[in-house]
Amino acid sequence: MSSPTLVIPCSGIGKPLGTISREAAYCVVEDLKKGETDILCLSLLVMGDEESRIKVRNQQCIAVDGCTSECSKKNLQLAGANLIASFRVVDIIKDHRDLKPKSTTFIDEDGRRIARLLAEQVASKVDACRVKGSGAS
Repeated sequence: MSSPTLVIPCSGIGKPLGTISREAAYCVVEDLKKGETDILCLSLLVMGDEESRIKVRNQQCIAVDGCTSECSKKNLQLAGANLIASFRVVDIIKDHRDLKPKSTTFIDEDGRRIARLLAEQVASKVDACRVKGSGAS
């Protein structure tokens, strides 16, 4: 069995878009692609944790950022990660302007809906990469 694809959400603690990015990552790892994906804490990577650095270089990674600062994507690139895709909550919101997350502390219903939409996109990318990779074996 191949290594799980790592999903690395941003750390935007106390910010609605960061909370949504983490919710989406957990939805992928615990529900949509359970067993095929795993989550990695961005702060471990930022602090130079060697085990995290090795993982991101040797496993496929997907960055999930809340805002346009793209902290997850940028830190993965700096670490030399095997980055196969990156997603941003702000892009989902642009496509679904009717959904407006309001809380900075707790994810509300609109935030959950945005997270699910994002999680489905991430899961589709995991599937596409698995199919592409299986043909090369």
